[in-house]
Amino acid sequence: MQLFIDCEFNSMNGGLISMALVSEDGEREFYEVVECNEAIDPWVRDNVMGILQKNAVTYTEFQAKLKKFLGQFPAVEIVADYPDDIKHFCNSVITGAGEWMMIQPLTLVIDDDLSAKGSVVPHNALEDARSLRLSWLSNNGYEAA
Repeated sequence: MQLFIDCEFNSMNGGLISMALVSEDGEREFYEVVECNEAIDPWVRDNVMGILQKNAVTYTEFQAKLKKFLGQFPAVEIVADYPDDIKHFCNSVITGAGEWMMIQPLTLVIDDDLSAKGSVVPHNALEDARSLRLSWLSNNGYEAA
């Protein structure tokens, strides 16, 4: 199953703030906001924090919810438009030293032809992931469902 991902994070190299995954069929979505215990970058404060539309959970709760969501798929292909989204996904599936969520098979794709410019709420990870899915459908000759 292709899952289109978008993440919001606290500026370059900052911590994860939110992650969204939208299935290729548009029927299943994951969206969580993670507690951020570092000083918020001014741009992030002004452009991201006010539109999260969800309360934050602990990183442990976030990982448990992510594992449950991913567990419903026999195979996963994560599709992103930017490498940092893949980085934050990979960090999220690592659960301890030498331990990870064991999603197999797992494929990671960065498609720079995708665009979230059609997002209903720019810089909201869920709306941006939905927009990436629609961009992929359009780029590949499918009609949005």
